Amino acid sequence: MCSFIKSRNEESAGLASLYHKSMLEDLLVATADGFLHLVHWDGMTNGRKAINLCTVPFSVDLQSSRAGSFLGFEGVYIRDMEYCATLDGFAVVFNDGRVGFITPMSSRFTAEQLHGVWAQDVIDGTCVAVNNKYRLMAFGCANGSVQVYTIDTTTGAMQFSHKLELTPKQYPDIWNKTGPVKLIKWSPDSCVVMVTWECGGLSLWSVFGAQLICTLGGDFAYQSDGAKKDPLKISSMTWGSEGYHLWVIDGNSSNVKPERNVNNEARQFGILQFHFIKSALTVNPCMSNQEQVLLQGEDRLYLNCGDATQAQSPRNTSAHSEHKPTRERGPFSDGSLDSQGLSTLLGHRHWHVVQIHSTYLESNWPIRFSAIDKLGQNVAVVGKFGFAHYSLLTKKWKLFGNITQEQNMMVTGGLAWWNDFIVLACYNLNDHQEELRIYLRTSNLDNAFAHITKVQADTLLLSVFRDIVILFRADCSICLYSIERRPEGLNPTASIQVLQEVSMSRYIPHPFLVVSVTLTSVRTETGITLKMPQQACEAESIMLNLAGQLIMLQRDRSGPQIRDKDNNPNQRKHLPFCAPVVLAQSVENVWTTCRINKQKRHLLEALWLSCGGAGMKVWLPLFPRDHRKPHSFLSRRIMLPFHINIYPLAVLFEDALVLGAVNDTVLYDCLYPQTSAREHLEVLFPFSIVERTSQIYLHHILRQLLVRNLGEQALLLAHSCATLPYFPHVLELMLHEVLEEEATSREPIPDPLLPTVAKFITEFPLFLQTVVHCARKTEYALWNYLFAAVGNPKDLFEECLMAQDLDTAASYLIILQNMEVPAVSRQHATLLFNTALEQGKWDLCRHMIRFLKAIGSGETETPPATPTTQEPSSSSGFEFFRHRSISLSQSAENLHSKFNLTKTLSMPSGPSGKRWSKDSDCAENMYIDMMLWRHARRLLEEIKLKDLGCFAAQLGFELIGWLCKERARAARVEDFVFALKKLHKDFLWPFPVMPASSINSPFKNGKYKTAVGEQLLKSQSADTFVNMEMDTGVSNTPRSRSWLGAISSSQREIDTVSSHGPHMQDAFLSPLLSKGDECSIGSATDLTETSSMVDGDWTMVDENFSSLSLTQSELEHLSLELASKGPHKSQVQLRYLLHIFMEAGCLDWCIVIGLILRESSVINQVFSIMQSSDIDREICQNIKTGLYAVDKWASTDCPGYKPFLNIIKPQIQKLSEIAEEQVQPEAFQPVNPSKVTEQVNPRAEESRTSSSHGANPQSDAGNSNASRHEEDKSKIEDEDSFQEGSYDCIVS
Repeated sequence: MCSFIKSRNEESAGLASLYHKSMLEDLLVATADGFLHLVHWDGMTNGRKAINLCTVPFSVDLQSSRAGSFLGFEGVYIRDMEYCATLDGFAVVFNDGRVGFITPMSSRFTAEQLHGVWAQDVIDGTCVAVNNKYRLMAFGCANGSVQVYTIDTTTGAMQFSHKLELTPKQYPDIWNKTGPVKLIKWSPDSCVVMVTWECGGLSLWSVFGAQLICTLGGDFAYQSDGAKKDPLKISSMTWGSEGYHLWVIDGNSSNVKPERNVNNEARQFGILQFHFIKSALTVNPCMSNQEQVLLQGEDRLYLNCGDATQAQSPRNTSAHSEHKPTRERGPFSDGSLDSQGLSTLLGHRHWHVVQIHSTYLESNWPIRFSAIDKLGQNVAVVGKFGFAHYSLLTKKWKLFGNITQEQNMMVTGGLAWWNDFIVLACYNLNDHQEELRIYLRTSNLDNAFAHITKVQADTLLLSVFRDIVILFRADCSICLYSIERRPEGLNPTASIQVLQEVSMSRYIPHPFLVVSVTLTSVRTETGITLKMPQQACEAESIMLNLAGQLIMLQRDRSGPQIRDKDNNPNQRKHLPFCAPVVLAQSVENVWTTCRINKQKRHLLEALWLSCGGAGMKVWLPLFPRDHRKPHSFLSRRIMLPFHINIYPLAVLFEDALVLGAVNDTVLYDCLYPQTSAREHLEVLFPFSIVERTSQIYLHHILRQLLVRNLGEQALLLAHSCATLPYFPHVLELMLHEVLEEEATSREPIPDPLLPTVAKFITEFPLFLQTVVHCARKTEYALWNYLFAAVGNPKDLFEECLMAQDLDTAASYLIILQNMEVPAVSRQHATLLFNTALEQGKWDLCRHMIRFLKAIGSGETETPPATPTTQEPSSSSGFEFFRHRSISLSQSAENLHSKFNLTKTLSMPSGPSGKRWSKDSDCAENMYIDMMLWRHARRLLEEIKLKDLGCFAAQLGFELIGWLCKERARAARVEDFVFALKKLHKDFLWPFPVMPASSINSPFKNGKYKTAVGEQLLKSQSADTFVNMEMDTGVSNTPRSRSWLGAISSSQREIDTVSSHGPHMQDAFLSPLLSKGDECSIGSATDLTETSSMVDGDWTMVDENFSSLSLTQSELEHLSLELASKGPHKSQVQLRYLLHIFMEAGCLDWCIVIGLILRESSVINQVFSIMQSSDIDREICQNIKTGLYAVDKWASTDCPGYKPFLNIIKPQIQKLSEIAEEQVQPEAFQPVNPSKVTEQVNPRAEESRTSSSHGANPQSDAGNSNASRHEEDKSKIEDEDSFQEGSYDCIVS
C-alpha cells in the first residue's frame, strides 16, 4: 500500500536551464548560453572566468583528446549533468541528445584543463544518473531505453556496460510506447535504480540490468474489471533513508495552477511514498555463504527458517505496495542442512516476520545491517547505534542493559555470526577508536562480557570464514584474524589474534568501490592436484568484488612447502598472496561455501556469480576421472555462463537449485466507488507481496559442458546429482531446450548439439521416459528432428517392452500413431496389449482396447490417455459386476437349462459391458476378442483362476459365455489333484487338518462306518461354514450361534455313543501353540500340505481346561474348522468362481471348488445335474477319475480330506453307474425353448428332491431329526444371504 500525502500545489521558482552539481568546495553551474560557471558556496566566483563549452575538446578517449574536435557550433548547452566522485568527472547530457563525460586533467578548473569524451552510440540522451559505488553512468534516451556506461581505466574512453529496456516478449502492448526516459534515480546503497518515462510508469532494475519490477504490465496496468489504467506520470522522485522508501510527486500536479471545483474547493495533488524491503546482502555481503533467506525492512525482518506453524501470512505482514527483492538471500531455511532435507526447505512459501523491538527502534531507527546464524535460529540487527539480537526459539530480544554503551557504539563494517558469538566492527564514539568486538549470545548484552580488539583504520567490510575473520579497511588493506573460543567459567569468551595483513592500495583506486570481500577455499588447482590434500579446506584465496569486477588473490605456493603439522597454525608463517587476477566482470553477487561433500565436489567447490541481466556464471572445477593424471592441455577450472528466468538470490549447492523472489500483486480497486477511484492515487497500484521462487540450474551447466566437448565432466556431475528427486526433469529440460532451439532455427546449424545431448541421456536409465516426455510436450512438427537424433520410436517402444516399462511404451504408442500408418500402430498396440494382459495392468488394458477400437474405426484423432497411476497387482481380488445376484443353491432346472445353452447368457452391466453387446460383428471387436480369449485360455490352462477372475471383472470379459464354448476344451480339468493344490496355493487356502482325537481312532483306518461316525464326519464338513455371514457389514452373532448349536448338538450325541465304545479317553492331545501363533491359527501361510498330518509339539490337556461352556472335543473341532478356512476374501472369490462355472456348466471345476470349500451341498448339486441331464460320458468319466485320484492322494498325502471324501463316497458310486450308461450325442444339441418350458416343473421337483436328500446316503438311519433340521435351516439361511444382493469387491 502506498502512503498518500496531500499538499497544496505551489509554483516553484527558478530557471529551468540552470543545472548545478556540487563538488567538494565549489558549485558548478551550467547555463543555457553554453557556459560553465564555478561558484563558491558563499556566492563568490573567486575571479574565475566562465568556461565556454565550445572551447572544451572532445574525443572518443583521453589518449587522443588533444586532437579531438570542439563542439564547434552555437546553441549547444548542457541539459543535465551529475558529478561522479569515484571517476572524478561529470556525466553530461547536451541539448542535442549527445552524451559525454568531462573530467579535469588537473586540480585547476579551467578550459585548458577540461577534456571530454563522447559516447559514440547515443544521440538521443534525455537525463543522466551516476552510481558512485560501481562507477556507472546511466543515460536515459528518447527511445525509452537506458544506456549504462563506465570509463575504461586504461584509455579513458566511455565503455558501454549494458542496457535497461523493456522487451517486446514481456511487454508487447507497451514496448516502444513508453516515451523518453524522464528520471533515473540510484538507491542510497547503489544496488538498484528506478526509471520512469514521460508517458508514465516505474521500473526497478538491479545494478547490471536485471529487471525486478515494472508497473507497465500485469495488475499494475489493468484494473480488476480488465480495463487498462492510465500509468502514473511522475515529475520528481527521490529515495528515502537506507532505500526503504521512494518519494514520488504526481506528474499531473506539477506546473499546474490550483483548480476550483463547483464547491469552490481547491483541487489537491499528491505525493506517493512506496515502501520497500531489501536483502541483507545489499549492505552486509558476508551473508553470501549462507542459505537462509533474510530480508530487512525499516522496522522488521523477513525470513523463512521457521517451521510452517510459526510462519505468518505474507499478505498480512509483508511490506507495502512494491517491494525491493534486491539481493535477497535464498528463500529456504538452512536449519542446519545436515538435519533438514530438501522437503523441509521447500515446505512452505510464508515468511517468518520478526518485528524489531520497539525500545531499540525508538532511538535507532532505521535498521542498517542484519545477520542470521548458520542454524537459522538467531538474528542480529544494527540500527543507528548499538545492536540487538533475537532468538527464534525463545522468541525473546536481548538489548543493551546500559543505554550509554549502546549509544557510544556505531557499527561501520557490518556484523556476522561465528557459532554462538556475534562479531562486529564498530567505532567507539567515546574513545574515537575503531574496534573489533565479539559478544557471546547467551550472556547479557554488556561490554563487560565482550572481547574488544582495537583496529588501526576504519573498517568498511567484515566477513567470517571457518575460524578466520577478514576485515577490509579504509586504507585499502585486508587483515586476517584467527578467532578462538576460550571456556572461562559460566560465560566463555573468544580471543582474536592477527594472522596476516595484505595491502591492496596498488589495485584499489578508492576503498568505497569494494562491494564485498570473501575468504574462500577456491583456487585454480583442484584438491587432487595439491601437494597437501587437506589444504583444499583451508583459506586459499580472497575474492574481492571491486565495482562489479571480481578479483581473486590466491596464496602463492610456488616456493618450498613446509609440512609443520605439529606447530600451532596461528603461529606458523602464512603464505603470501599472489598478484590479483580478474575472474569476471559485471558481478553483483558471489556465492561460495566451506562445506565438504565428496559425492558433489563439482557443486560445492564451484564459485557462483550473479551478473544481472547477463544471467549467472559458475566457475566450475574440472576433475580427472578415476584419479587419473589430468591432461596438460585441460584447464583446472572453467567459467560457464547461463541464463535463468528468476533473479538469483541464493544458491543451494548440493540441491542444484537457484533461489529467488518475485513481486506478486493483488488488486483492490474494487473496494472504491468508480467515481472516487481516480481521486485516490494509491488505487493505481495493487497491493504487493513478495513470494519466494526457485529454479533448477543443473541442465544449463550440463549443456555448457557438452558444448565445450567436456562430456566426461558432464557425466561425473550428472551422476553425482542422479539421486535428486527432480533429476529426470533436468534431463528433460536440457533435451527440450536444445530441441526447440535447433529445430526452429532459420539458419543451418553447422555443429548441432542435439545428437550429443541424446547420446548423453542414453547413459541414464531414464532415457526412454525422458525422450517420450519431451516429445509429448513438443509440437508435432519437431518430432522428426527429435527422433532423427534419439532413434526410431519403434525401436524405443520395443526397448520399453523389454524393460517392462509399459506406461512409457503406451506414450510411445501415441508417437507411433501420429508418425506411422495405422497398421504399424495396430501391430505395436497388440504387443503392448498382450504384455499388459500378462502383467495385469488393467487400466492400461482398458486404454488399449479403446485405442485398438479407435484405429479400427478411423478415430485416430483420439489417442489413448497414458495411464498416470500404477495399476494394482492382479492377484489381490475381483471387482464384481454390479447388480449381479449370485446364488449357489439354484434349482437343478435352471442349471440344466443353462447347461443346454437355452437361457440367455447374463451380460455385465455398466460401461464395461456395453463393449461386448455393441458392434459385436465388427472385425475390430473380433480381433480384440480373440486376444482376450487367447489370454483367458492360457490362464485357465495354467490353472490361474484368481487371475482369470480379476481379468474378467476388470475388463468386463463375458466369462460365462466363453466357458460354455470351452468347457470340453480349455475349461476341462485334466488333473484334479494338481488343480486342487494350485487353488490352495493361489487362494492362500489351508489344507484340512485331521482332528487329534482321531489319530488312533477307527475312522483313520476306515474300519468303522457307523451312523455315528458319519454324523461326526458330517459335523466336520464345511457345510456349517456356509451359515457364516459373508457380508462384513451384517452382524455375525445369530449365524454363529446356530453354527455353534449344530456343532454342540451333534457333538453331544457323539459323546453319548462313544462313551459305550471300546476306547475310553480320559485326556486327548492338543497342539501346543507358541504365543506368536495364537493369532495365526487360520493363517494359510503357516499351513502347508504336510500340516494335515499331526506333528509338532504336543501336550496332554485336561478336559476341564476350557472355561467356556463348550466341551473339549467341541473346542477342538471348532479350532480345526477355523484352521481349515482361508481368508474371507478368498472365500468370496471362490464362491464367485463357483457361481460362474456352475452357470457355464463346467462341472469338473465346480467339483474342484466344492472340494476346497468342503461343501457337500455343492457336490450334491453337481451330481444331481449329472443325474437329471444328458451329460457326455467323457465328462462323467473325467469327474469320476479325478475324484478317485483325489481320494488316492488324500490317503497318502493329505488325510485331512478323507472325512469329507467319505461323506460323498455314495455319490461317487452313483456317478460310476451313470458313467457306464451309454449317452446319445444328440443330448448336447441345444433344446427347443418350448420343450424346456414344458420340463420346468418336473425337473424342478426332481432337482429339489435330489438336492435335499443327496447329502445323506439312503442308509442314514442314525441321523437325528435335530441335526437334519439344523442343516436344512443352514442351507435356507445361506440361500437367503446369497440372494440378498450382489458382491462389490474392488481390486486392492
